[in-house]
Amino acid sequence: MSNLLPLENLFNKRIGSKFFWIVVFIFLRTCLSHGSAFTNVLEDNKLSYLELSDTSTISSKANQEAKGNTAKGLSQTIRGRVIDEESKLPLFGVTVKIKDSSPPIGATTNIDGNFRIEEVPVGRVNLQLSYIGYEEKIIPNIVVNSAKEVVLNLSLHEYSTKMGEVTVVAQMDKGTPINDMALLSARSISPEESNRYAGPFNDPTRIMSNYAGIATTQDGSNDIIVRGNSPKFIQWRLEGIQISNPNHFANQSGIGTGGISALNNNLLATSDFYSSAFPAEYGDVLSGVYDIKLRSGNNERFEGVFGLGILGTDITLEGPLKKGYAGSYLVNYRYSTITLMSMLGLLNRSGATNFQDGAFKITLPSEKLGTFSIFGLGAYSGFDLENMSGIDAIGSPGHIAQLNRLSKDHSTRSYLFNTGVNHWINLSKNSYLNTSIIYSTDGINDDVQARSISPTQALGSAYRFFEGNLSKSSYRGAVSFHHKFNNQHKLQAGFKYAYFSYDYFQSLQRDTVSAPRLLADFDEQMSTLRNFISWKYQPFNKLTIITGIHQMNDFYNQNRTIEPRFAMDWELSPKIDLTLGYGKHSTLENAHNYFAKVSNNNGALTEPNRNMGLLKADHYSLAIEKRFRSDLKAKLGLYYQWLYDLPVAADSSYYATINERIDYDYVSLVNEGQGRNYGVELTIEKFFNNSYYFLINMSLFQSEYKTLEDRWRNTAYNSDYIANLLVGKEFLNLGRKKNQALTINLRVFMGGGRKIIPLRRNDQGQLNVDPANDQYWDYDKAFESSLDDLYQIDISMSYKWNNLKTTQEFYFNISNITAAEGRISEYYDESEADNIGYVTQIGLFPNLMYKVYF
Repeated sequence: MSNLLPLENLFNKRIGSKFFWIVVFIFLRTCLSHGSAFTNVLEDNKLSYLELSDTSTISSKANQEAKGNTAKGLSQTIRGRVIDEESKLPLFGVTVKIKDSSPPIGATTNIDGNFRIEEVPVGRVNLQLSYIGYEEKIIPNIVVNSAKEVVLNLSLHEYSTKMGEVTVVAQMDKGTPINDMALLSARSISPEESNRYAGPFNDPTRIMSNYAGIATTQDGSNDIIVRGNSPKFIQWRLEGIQISNPNHFANQSGIGTGGISALNNNLLATSDFYSSAFPAEYGDVLSGVYDIKLRSGNNERFEGVFGLGILGTDITLEGPLKKGYAGSYLVNYRYSTITLMSMLGLLNRSGATNFQDGAFKITLPSEKLGTFSIFGLGAYSGFDLENMSGIDAIGSPGHIAQLNRLSKDHSTRSYLFNTGVNHWINLSKNSYLNTSIIYSTDGINDDVQARSISPTQALGSAYRFFEGNLSKSSYRGAVSFHHKFNNQHKLQAGFKYAYFSYDYFQSLQRDTVSAPRLLADFDEQMSTLRNFISWKYQPFNKLTIITGIHQMNDFYNQNRTIEPRFAMDWELSPKIDLTLGYGKHSTLENAHNYFAKVSNNNGALTEPNRNMGLLKADHYSLAIEKRFRSDLKAKLGLYYQWLYDLPVAADSSYYATINERIDYDYVSLVNEGQGRNYGVELTIEKFFNNSYYFLINMSLFQSEYKTLEDRWRNTAYNSDYIANLLVGKEFLNLGRKKNQALTINLRVFMGGGRKIIPLRRNDQGQLNVDPANDQYWDYDKAFESSLDDLYQIDISMSYKWNNLKTTQEFYFNISNITAAEGRISEYYDESEADNIGYVTQIGLFPNLMYKVYF
């Protein structure tokens, strides 16, 4: 079984294999009925616009020549704004053109930095930007659909010194972080990549596991494990400010165990992800930072997207607030498709996940007061599982073994909501101020009822096995000041304040004889203030240095840190870059560990961890990148992370909080643990160009920790190695009208398994558990090994056709197409012949989605 109970139950028990083949038939039949796509793939040698003429669009005059060859004259507008990367001021006179178009087609920016290119044929284009005194840039792989305008916000970087008579070859701006203060261990991720790569369920959080050093647990959850660090140390940000975990059913540690994200690709702009040695503006984080950006809605015309899929049905709407005003709105709402079918009487949804989520952004520019934006993200979800026994019960909270004498009912409800205001204003031609405030709340309520089963299988009276009611609210404010002294020096400084309010209750009762054990019961508040300053210095065009300091203040326990940061990017040659960096980081533990109820020697409940300190880490990173051509590069990276002041058990046991997932093992803690993560990463990437791409990466690493027992152990997330292969091909100009496209993507994953705490066994390897005394696990061998190495093959296909006013798209993804069931962990199960059950990979999982853009 997998650990993703609601989602797996939905597919395996309610939809079944028949439904799977029905959706496959519908997908193939639809493709064949819209232009005989697969026949065209075999017969048509004209595979793409780029392969036809190495051009992506044509001027209005040349458009007439192209209309007979591409999509029967279907076209769209590309427009946007170009600003200085550091001062954020609009650039007047930038040349924006379609790369390699003949005759040339393009435009120049006006005094406000705006440009417009009309009658661009549908397909994919590369946009080239050039401006005197600035580095030339190519924006690759822009998807042009007939139903939706392409609106871009672009920036250019000013040369630090005057350029002589040299030839500068523009590089594709692919994967470069949009944050100009980030030089290493960071990359940007576009919504187009999230849609294109196989496996992510249209989920922008899952795409992270395609990159070097990043993995998930393969049990169906969408947690993010960065370089062996716990997924609970990931920091989620929205519009530049920290938010709650955006996943449905995120547990008390902030780990997404439900497998469904509230984020939707239809709303996202290109966003940054950081894996180590973060810029000085980022604090209260040890593992990784996902800085998610929402795009602004179309401010000139109304547009929409309707989607219908196995997981959810959603609608996205956007448009101008009023005619002639540059303000816009963007809103999305999604509801569980299975719940909708149940409401219509088409499906029995017992045990299926019921979820809904939504997001919005309202952009309000002004002439003198800068630009305001109001944004939000919310979600609600739940499920009810009845009469659980056997393997189905293992995923319930507090459940460590499956006993035949017990049957369980598990009910869960979870919610999250984040809403804030962002303000940006130019103070002068070289400086601007960014201010943000946000309110966040999230919670999860679990109720697990257990019943005794007699030998005749009659159900006994129910008792409350586990109860959990967790609620967290936070108020955050952030101010950052940016000043560009000249083309060599930039200063960034600011502060971030956060106030947290917690209301937690948890209790556990393992049987009818024992009294309920109170795990947590608190109503507490905490707050932090973080200050930072960062300086960017570019002495000459080939060398960039960024230094900074982050300062952390924990007001609850009066803890303070000074955290230096350093990063350097040195262009050794036109095709080779060397980057290196260092960062000291710290973070708070999750609230439940501060206020956990622990029995003392007299049996009285106490809260011994209230004075727990900050967790700390030093990150070191080194990488060298070789560009073979504008769309092909290789990167080799080394990293070392030293973690210290980690909370570990005061009784010299194996226990450390960095390993917790859905565990409820509350003990007395001290900040005396240590950890180390180190590894090497290799990436070879061919960006999407000439209608195909590939991405190959491998990571070899170790993740270890040490408690008061003075013994180095693997962490639970030390999988030793990760390897990914992604490849995809797009076939354009299909159908009689040449207005259709087919894309096929493949992903192959291989990696080590999660390290486990094994069941107790004797010297002969035979099971040696003691259920009567609740003795199941061999803690002395905690995290020594894993069960199986894991592999997974995902395949996705999309078929799109453009009409005059609409664009339609079918998307079909099969995760784990070979139905591999590698063992992830084990547990005691009386129903098995050898009394051992296994948590396995989620198995084959299809996802079908239909979208119409209008």
